[in-house]
Amino acid sequence: QVQLVESGGGLVQAGESLELSCAASGTPLTFSDMGWYRQAPGMQRELVATTTSAGSPIYAEFVKGRFTVSRDVDKNTVSLLMNNLMPEDTAVYYCNGRIIDLSSYRPQRFDFWGQGTQVTVAS
Repeated sequence: QVQLVESGGGLVQAGESLELSCAASGTPLTFSDMGWYRQAPGMQRELVATTTSAGSPIYAEFVKGRFTVSRDVDKNTVSLLMNNLMPEDTAVYYCNGRIIDLSSYRPQRFDFWGQGTQVTVAS
């Protein structure tokens, strides 16, 4: 089975940095997109940052200039360097791998998720 495992979460003070890492295994396929989402208590899961297989990054507006997503397609890993963390960044961060299949008569999208890693930013 496809598995994505996150690491690097923890408790930090506002203004500090943290780096999350994710490793995928169990599939010979390359994800179309690979990146990070987060979900805070009482909130919907939202995009943080993602990368295409070509390496183009896409960032949520609220993290631009602070976070950097890096993907190694060959190793099937993705990391998220989070600088200048704020209390509102507190959430469970999920690694995401997405497969977009356009070869079918009907385009299909498949999402694979890690178990999540908690990031808590204290003020």
